[in-house]
Amino acid sequence: MPTPTKGPRLGGGPAHERLLLANLAAALFTHKSIKTTETKAKRLRPVAERLITFAKRGDLHARRRVLAVIGDKSVVHELFTEIAPLVENREGGYTRITKLGFRKGDNAPMVQIELVLEPVNPKPKSAKKSAAAEKPAKAEAAPVEETEEAPAEDSSAADSTEETETVAEVEEAAAEDTASTESADVAEEAADADAEVAAEDEAK
Repeated sequence: MPTPTKGPRLGGGPAHERLLLANLAAALFTHKSIKTTETKAKRLRPVAERLITFAKRGDLHARRRVLAVIGDKSVVHELFTEIAPLVENREGGYTRITKLGFRKGDNAPMVQIELVLEPVNPKPKSAKKSAAAEKPAKAEAAPVEETEEAPAEDSSAADSTEETETVAEVEEAAAEDTASTESADVAEEAADADAEVAAEDEAK
């Protein structure tokens, strides 16, 4: 006895299941969203996403593979020309299943399966890359700050040299003043001594 495929057979044989899933896929590609039971939706999802992957390839062989499953050429044309370009940047996950509750008659769980056609947002840069990009900017900004601070250092150095020069000038001026006062004192003492000697000579 051949091993049956995994999952439920949807109430019939393999041929019936294949045709049922093909019709569900054609309805999904035509209306972009259909309501069905949860079991059928879960069996439909891999079939529909595989057909969309063929449509993204876009070559003749892929089109013939899809036509082998869905016999309606208008649906296949819509899949290749309208749906495939919308999911070109998406890597899988072309369908979305949303639970809707339970059916009144047999209480079967109902869901809505729809195509995900929103454009994919670009991946944000990682924190490491952004930090690496910020480091060179900081490194470039640092020399500018140093160059801006350099004139201040030069001005402080100039101020210190000017202060040392003024101190040296004051010390020289003080030394000259002391030398002149000493020379004046010596001259006065010499004049006093000469006057005393002259007075002694007159007394004799």
